[in-house]
Amino acid sequence: MELEAELQRQLRSLGIDIDSTTARQLLWLQKELLHWNRTHNLTAITDPNEALEKHLVDSLTLLKCLPESGRMLDLGSGGGFPCLPVKIVRPHLDIVSVDAVAKKIAFQRHVARRLGFEGFSAWHGRGERLAEEQGWGGAFDLVVARAFTSLTGFIEMALPYLKADGRMIAMKGPEGERELQEAQAWLGERRIVCHRQIAIALPVSGAGRLLLELQSEY
Repeated sequence: MELEAELQRQLRSLGIDIDSTTARQLLWLQKELLHWNRTHNLTAITDPNEALEKHLVDSLTLLKCLPESGRMLDLGSGGGFPCLPVKIVRPHLDIVSVDAVAKKIAFQRHVARRLGFEGFSAWHGRGERLAEEQGWGGAFDLVVARAFTSLTGFIEMALPYLKADGRMIAMKGPEGERELQEAQAWLGERRIVCHRQIAIALPVSGAGRLLLELQSEY
């Protein structure tokens, strides 16, 4: 109950409200992650309180940019963040997760089975190839990545997956503003526009986060 109250408190401080059932599912996810981590090395974060903020709460900052439904792709999803917490809180989103590390995809599939997810699939492979290999070109309303690669690298990887009016969300740390400024000429040449920047401080550590919402003008 202590961790549940703390999770609720941190999310409320960011303007996010969830019910007790959802909070318990999120905390089960965290407990399972740390259990698997003992043998599978899924994350460098091993303290439950730190994991609560740096995995669960951090992932759910993405809710500020998400619709209730639609099709979302999480590129370089690692152990399932942000896609797993997002699926718990936004169950009507159809989510595809991609990562190149097999054990991390195995963990995501385990969680999806245990929580009975519908409209969730986790794929082992490289993001550069799966748009063509799986026929996913132009199939997604939203492509996201959390601390995955450079801003320009993410955009190049994401574009083939997007519908004509699709959006990209890059989840960055404090370096995001610098990356965006340095990429302005590159973005202009490709007619990519950053429509929105959302700066967030995580509620305990105060660590800075920046959500960059981008879209092609073509």
